[in-house]
Amino acid sequence: MTTKSRQFVLVGSAAILALGISFAGSLMGSGFSARTGNAITVTGSAKASATADNVVWSLMAQESSPAVATAVKKVEQSVAAASDYLVKGGVDAASIETGAISTFAIQQYINGNQTGKVLAYQANQNVIVRSKDVKLVKKLSDGIGALLATGVNVYNNGPQYYVSNLATLRPKLLADAMKDAKSRGEAITGAVNSKLGAVLSVTSGPVQVTAPDSVDTSAGGMYDTSSIAKTVTVTVSVSFKTSK
Repeated sequence: MTTKSRQFVLVGSAAILALGISFAGSLMGSGFSARTGNAITVTGSAKASATADNVVWSLMAQESSPAVATAVKKVEQSVAAASDYLVKGGVDAASIETGAISTFAIQQYINGNQTGKVLAYQANQNVIVRSKDVKLVKKLSDGIGALLATGVNVYNNGPQYYVSNLATLRPKLLADAMKDAKSRGEAITGAVNSKLGAVLSVTSGPVQVTAPDSVDTSAGGMYDTSSIAKTVTVTVSVSFKTSK
């Protein structure tokens, strides 16, 4: 056999082998595709209304003076006035926490540079209320203008409202979300004359606690603390087997 003949045979064999591999790959590809087509993944959700039963309210007294001792004394007076406002409003004194006083010097700047001169000293102290009387704390927060009108310098950071029974709500919501996923899966498969089979896998999403009618969501979970009334939502992603 001549060299040219050998080359022709080799080239022909390689082409046949390539076609064979291509065809086999085609079959393998359609096989995996068919298997993938025998399952469906559906998202189900469930929600429930909840009411906050715990509240944490943060306030901060802030005063300044040319003398650090005077600033500290003034902030102590402001904290005492704030505590008096809270207790007279109905808050149990044991529910009021006060933090340590912090101070810092207010420096003089000229053209963006410190001159080394201290203009005044500022003193701060935090006041925190922890209570289960959510409505009372909201009322006092809304009416804090009466305290500010007396000249007391207190910043209201606003109450934060929490729900304590999430652990109780979660199992029922997850069960309802699974039912919702199954119902959606049956609707989808029924539309194409297929049947929903056994569950292959389930992934639950984070619990979302939002204000009523909120459309905010977060992949890592969301917990709104600004409202007393809340909506608790859970989602599940469920893969089902399907058959004709």
